[in-house]
Amino acid sequence: MEISIIGSLEEVSADEWNRLAGVDYPFTRHEFLVALERHNCVGEKYGWYPQHILVRDASRKNTVNKKCNGQGQLVGAVPMYLKDNSYGEFVFDWAWAEAYSRSGLNYYPKLVVAIPYTPATGPRLLVENLPENDRSDNSLHENSLHKNSLLKKKEIENLLIRAAIQHAQSTGVSSLHWLFPDDKTTRDLESQGLMRRIDCQFQWTNNAYKSFDDFLSTFSSQKRKKIKRERRRVSETDVEIEVLKGIDISDEQWEIFHYFYQIPFYLKSGTPTLSLGFFMEIGKTMPENIVLMLAKHHDRYVAAAFNFCGKDTLYGRHWGSDKRFHSLHFELCYYRGIDYCIKNGLQRFEPGAQGEHKISRGFLPTTTYSAHWLSHPQFRSAISDFLGHETNAMENYIETLDAHSPYKTQT
Repeated sequence: MEISIIGSLEEVSADEWNRLAGVDYPFTRHEFLVALERHNCVGEKYGWYPQHILVRDASRKNTVNKKCNGQGQLVGAVPMYLKDNSYGEFVFDWAWAEAYSRSGLNYYPKLVVAIPYTPATGPRLLVENLPENDRSDNSLHENSLHKNSLLKKKEIENLLIRAAIQHAQSTGVSSLHWLFPDDKTTRDLESQGLMRRIDCQFQWTNNAYKSFDDFLSTFSSQKRKKIKRERRRVSETDVEIEVLKGIDISDEQWEIFHYFYQIPFYLKSGTPTLSLGFFMEIGKTMPENIVLMLAKHHDRYVAAAFNFCGKDTLYGRHWGSDKRFHSLHFELCYYRGIDYCIKNGLQRFEPGAQGEHKISRGFLPTTTYSAHWLSHPQFRSAISDFLGHETNAMENYIETLDAHSPYKTQT
């Protein structure tokens, strides 16, 4: 196995990378990550420097990218970045950075295995699956191959984790952080000595609802009336909602959306890191993953909500408006998304980080994870102790929130 660190995803073909990443989870797709690089959404300007890990099998001829000059088959990868800040991560470690500073130590640079500006749980260890042509009609032989494939996959996953730690050690960074890994990867990281941290998001699950009214029928009477009233207030203002897939979005509509996208950042003194060029590129390269909702009032667009669509999950990502309408945010960012999931057979709706107000609208508290490695032994011990207390507090918080479910019975 050959391990390398690359400074740009342009060094890997889309076919090679997506062979590992797949297309079910949009944020690890080559098209998404490379568009961030091409339009300077990551890099020096915002302090996200690509340091992606690749593992190639030198004993296997590269059958995916024949222009790779003799490199072996790509069998494993990790999207990783060197950071000189903590912006756009959604796992908050500013207190850790401040503690380092008070001690006369540098917390930055650090390494993160993450999707920039995207608090969405998903795969962080990208490993090839068993090729279809290795399967056999002989069940015993097939089971043996499958077992060997799982063992090999586990070996590559462990190799990727060790490679990330070794890169952190060799570059002298303070720490390495895996943000929003799935449950399995979190357990694998813990087995390699990383410290688990938990947080909470509010997510919706589709319990085979036939319609939005069917979904509302599971609510208590008071909560159901509240949502109907909010939706009615939007319709009474003569606001029309357009739901567009990526292929149907015109350049003019992209410009309109990007105008709305920037507004919340400017209102909160934030930084709108995603450029118009980025959105227009992914609109062309991965249109099947994009769902844009535009609100129009008297022939003028007044708000927008941007979503990514995976195999079975809708991810709410960005919202903006330049005119206030009662409950329009709830309609555009929550209710239309739920309705879209029901109509299109999607199983989950993740509308983004934070927001206890989502509970009364059907989004229940869901545990999310991160995992952390720190080079400094004293700080590693102190943060381990802190995480123990924080985990207990977060578990109690989630349990308390569960008691406020709007459903007649827990869904």
